[in-house]
Amino acid sequence: MNNLDNIAKLIRYYSLVMSTEAGSGHPTSSLSAADLMTGLMFGGSFKYDLDNPRHPNNDRLIFSKGHASPLFYALWAAAGQVSENQLMTYRKFGSPLEGHPTPSFRYTEAATGSLGQGLAIGIGMAINAKFLDKLSYRTYVLLGDSEMAEGSQWEAMEIAAFYKLNNLTGIMDVNRLGQRGETMYGHDLAVYKDRISAFGWDAIVIDGHDLHEILNAFKYAIQSKDKPVMIIAKTLKGKGVSFLEDKNGWHGKALKRDELARALKELGTVDKTVRGHVEPPDDTRTADQTAGAVQSAEYPADKPIATRHAYGTALQRIFPQFPNMVVLDAEVSNSTFSEIFKAKYPDRFFEMYIAEQNMVGAALGLSIRGKMPFISTFAAFFARAFDQIRMSQYSHANIKFCGSHAGVSIGEDGSSQMGLEDIAMFRTLLDSVVFYPSDAVSTEKLVEEMAKHLGVVYLRTTRKDTPILYRSNEAFRIGGSKVLKKSRADVATVVAAGITLHEALKSHDRLLKKGIAIRVIDLYCIKPIDTITLKKAAKETGAIITVEDHFAEGGMGEAVQSALAKQPIPVYSLCVRKMPKSGKPEELLDFEGISEKAITAQVMKLVKGIKRPLRKKSAQRKK
Repeated sequence: MNNLDNIAKLIRYYSLVMSTEAGSGHPTSSLSAADLMTGLMFGGSFKYDLDNPRHPNNDRLIFSKGHASPLFYALWAAAGQVSENQLMTYRKFGSPLEGHPTPSFRYTEAATGSLGQGLAIGIGMAINAKFLDKLSYRTYVLLGDSEMAEGSQWEAMEIAAFYKLNNLTGIMDVNRLGQRGETMYGHDLAVYKDRISAFGWDAIVIDGHDLHEILNAFKYAIQSKDKPVMIIAKTLKGKGVSFLEDKNGWHGKALKRDELARALKELGTVDKTVRGHVEPPDDTRTADQTAGAVQSAEYPADKPIATRHAYGTALQRIFPQFPNMVVLDAEVSNSTFSEIFKAKYPDRFFEMYIAEQNMVGAALGLSIRGKMPFISTFAAFFARAFDQIRMSQYSHANIKFCGSHAGVSIGEDGSSQMGLEDIAMFRTLLDSVVFYPSDAVSTEKLVEEMAKHLGVVYLRTTRKDTPILYRSNEAFRIGGSKVLKKSRADVATVVAAGITLHEALKSHDRLLKKGIAIRVIDLYCIKPIDTITLKKAAKETGAIITVEDHFAEGGMGEAVQSALAKQPIPVYSLCVRKMPKSGKPEELLDFEGISEKAITAQVMKLVKGIKRPLRKKSAQRKK
């Protein structure tokens, strides 16, 4: 126990000096949980191969309260894995010791710092251990009391209890003080215990600075048979330094040099040679999974089918080739058709219920543990999980998103169900891929491309049945497009995807009867965009018309305009600009000006010379 006391003191020392050196950070938030984390990592409960962070049976440690990063790095320094000199690079450009943990530091499981997300990530890791890899590792999540106001925490807690994740332990650092004062319940630990117990967890209350109680709590958690365990620890923010302890106004403030000197004097003699011992894990591993062959997708050419249905069929079809796949859905699997996969591979399907934030977080946890999650819900409902989605990119996520029921074309259900922002959302992510297929064949092929690609991919699917456009041997690639109609007499190029591609093809046929030819491009990959094909079409036809069932901002039209920004060619954007409402799909496409009628009308304006001066000016520039 004396050795643990000395280690806790060393960790406090490191937390203070590194944040003062950086000139910023959250030392007081680190001091409150120093005893808890010392007891976990060095008290015999935590199992980890320090030389191999990738060992499949290592216990997992997630700092949901990522602002306590000085504590996180100090722990690994006390384990002998980070030098004091390295700690002094904290928050400096190029250092792996970033302000909030990211995978640039090799012991970080997931990037955290946006509060309320660590527990969901831990759920994904715990699900992986219990149901997929069948390993004994445990997942620990350090939580702040402020973040318990986040609804995402309670989404995570109900799912963890539902799946009886007894290999998951939450550690709540109830230090009473948030960023600007007292938290919602301060030190009323009974409130936390009642609420957490009501969600099906085994909740225990301890003194977070009593190492004897801390060690016993972790031993107790390991014995749980069918419930996740939450250790609710009463702590003091700034513990160990009298002028910081339980004092408001110190959140997110590093000590000045003179203040640091006072604090270190209070800590007393610090043994910098002491190092904590971390128990190694059982050296058990999962068997390698062998990829199998898959059959090709076949669809009758004369039978329309919804792309959302093809998504479910594709998941089932490609699983033998990608055995690390898992599928998650937010209680709409009979609409997204992920239920097709569930029917054949129930052990690889996890129902996440109407809790999209938790679904994305759990998917990230699974991804970090080497699985490839395909997750689905209505496109509109990914919006509420966008913080989890954007944070996943900083953990190098390998998650495949499918948003169904996109656009006004869903019809009578109305605006609340219409995904009209989803393309914009997913385009903003670094190195993301955004697909929008128009028929069942392209959907099947693009789902396969999703699985082959390492990273975040978004697939947008349509509610309506749509005609088959492609043969089963047609190839699709990331960054590609398809020119479906083309002639030397084309007066404009119509660029569309998904439901509006069919409207564009109808317009092509109608205009052709009037002796007017247009080029039609299926921009099935909106990001990365096929700039070469678009530039060629712009040069050859003189005008571009984009048509999309999406709002203007951030959609396909803006992606095309960006790709052609240096081209002296007009780009006309037909998109959703009016307030959506209930109605038949055809009525809504007409109402928003993205139907065959609207496309035809726009082409006719061009033919009649309206806005032709833009082309003349372009020609003059070339001269």
